[in-house]
Amino acid sequence: MLRVHFSDGDLSRVRLAARPDALWETILSFHRIRDRRGVQVFGEWREESRTRLKGETRLLAAVVPTRGYFPDFLTPREGLNGMETGLEAIRATAPERLRGELALLAKDRTAPPDRLAPLAEGRSSAVGRLNGALRGYHRAAVEPYWPHIQAHVEADRAARGRALLDGGADELLASLPPMLRWRPPVLEADYPVDRDLHLDGRGLLLQPSFFCRGTPVVYRDPRLSPVLVYPVTHTGSPGADTDPGPSLARLVGATRSAVLGAIGSGCTTSELACRAGVSLASASQHACVLREAGLLVTLRHGNAVLHSLTPLGAALLRGGATAEAGWAKPRERARTTPRAAGRYARNGPVTS
Repeated sequence: MLRVHFSDGDLSRVRLAARPDALWETILSFHRIRDRRGVQVFGEWREESRTRLKGETRLLAAVVPTRGYFPDFLTPREGLNGMETGLEAIRATAPERLRGELALLAKDRTAPPDRLAPLAEGRSSAVGRLNGALRGYHRAAVEPYWPHIQAHVEADRAARGRALLDGGADELLASLPPMLRWRPPVLEADYPVDRDLHLDGRGLLLQPSFFCRGTPVVYRDPRLSPVLVYPVTHTGSPGADTDPGPSLARLVGATRSAVLGAIGSGCTTSELACRAGVSLASASQHACVLREAGLLVTLRHGNAVLHSLTPLGAALLRGGATAEAGWAKPRERARTTPRAAGRYARNGPVTS
């Protein structure tokens, strides 16, 4: 079990990450691509992504085992600002940190892979090869799905933000997925090892993750700024599994346009009906059509459901639906969108 210990000061410093973290999603998806579980959730994504890989997995498998610890330096905080910014942070990792974390990795193995010796020595060429493997894998398995990943993370943020507004940090922590249990002043979580994390006034960054599954993830090194990566909730298959054309055509009309615009930063069905000036049944029906068209994501929150715009829905409202707004790159949309999204956890089943 993981126990995260809060002080009063920590509660006031709980934050929600503003967006998906490129490196967390990259590393966690690498666990998923080697996992046979969750075929309905990740099966099609695995098949599609594997066809685009060109040997990047050989080096990554050396630093990210299927189970247990993987080095903290692979997921620096700069990953929140994009893949290239995160890779620059990895490139700047101090040699002594590389040695220390790779030594921890070696303890979980009978013998450390020879190919990691140059990396453990801090050689710039070795770090460059690692970054190249991370970049190549990200482009093959994560980047084509980024709008879909972003939509689910934004939907989760809307639900957590609503809880924060309704009841403060206590309500926010209580609203987290069921593998996390808020028992003030301790947040408990299912975890493969027994671990206590004392925040000591540093607060906590909550990072929702598309590829996180089963259990949350925290850094192994307690000196690092505390981050809790947790799985977003996924509800059914993405609408892009079907041809969006007919559904988008049905959007023409003042009422449905008003419903789309009324969603704003997130609302329940009742609030949507009130904002758009339609009946509850009508609001539910319009939300269903918009969801099928890939324009919104619906997430259950307590006894209510919360609707949030996807990047495509937001772009349509702005009048500028671009390639970035779809589930995947336009020419790959029909074949590069996962059927559904699941939940995962860090470090394989995690000991970090």
